[in-house]
Amino acid sequence: MKQSSLLNRYRLLIALLLMFIFLLFIVLLKGKHYLLFSFMCLICSLLPAYWRFEHDPISTQTLVFVAVLIALAVATRVPLGAIPGVQGASFVVILSGVSLGPELGFITGSTTALVSNMFMGQGPWTPWQMVAWGLMGLTAGLFMKARLSHSLIFMIVFACVWGYLFGWIMDLWYALAYVSPLTIKSFILAFAASFFPFDTFHAASNAFLIALFYKPWEKLFHRLVTKYNILPDKNQ
Repeated sequence: MKQSSLLNRYRLLIALLLMFIFLLFIVLLKGKHYLLFSFMCLICSLLPAYWRFEHDPISTQTLVFVAVLIALAVATRVPLGAIPGVQGASFVVILSGVSLGPELGFITGSTTALVSNMFMGQGPWTPWQMVAWGLMGLTAGLFMKARLSHSLIFMIVFACVWGYLFGWIMDLWYALAYVSPLTIKSFILAFAASFFPFDTFHAASNAFLIALFYKPWEKLFHRLVTKYNILPDKNQ
C-alpha cells in the first residue's frame, strides 16, 4: 500500500525518466527501431493517468474529450506543416493542459506527435517530439493548478518560451545523433542554426495564437469540462 502511494505521488517523474531512457537508447542505436521506442514512449505517457485513475476510473466523457483534443491538434499541425516552425498543435496542447491538468495534458501532447507524424512522416525524431509536446502540456497543467493560466500575459510569455524550448529539445536530439565531433562549439552551432527561423517562428506563432484565441477557447473548454463532468476532481 505504501509502495503504491509512493508510485502515485511520483508518477510523472517516473514516466519522464522512463521516456528519457528510451531516448538515450535511440541515440545509442543511431535511430534504429524508432517506431518501437515511439510506442514505448506513448505507453510511458499513459502511465501517470493510469496511476491517477487506478482507484477513480476515467470516464468515457474524459476519453472522448482527450481524443477530440488530439484530433484537433493533429488537424492544426498537418495543414501548417509547409510553414517553417509554425506549430498550431502547440496551442491545442497548451489548452489541453490548462483544461485537463498535467497528466492528461502530457498524454495529449505526446500522442499528438505520434499521430500527426503518421501524416508528416515518422522517424527517430518522433519520440523527442512526443517528449517535447508532452512536457508542454504537462507544464501548462501545472500552471492551471497555480491559477497562473488565468493571466493572458503570462500565457503569452509561457507559449513563446515553449516555442524555443521545443526547438532546443529537438536540437539536442540532432546534436547527439548527427553532430560529429561533438564539441562545445559544434553543440552551440547546432542550437543556433534553428534559432531563426524555426524556433522564432514557433515562438511567435504560439504567442500570436494565444493572444488571439486563448481567452474564448479557455472559457469554452472550461464550460465543456464543467457541463459534461469531464474532470470531477479538477479542483481537488
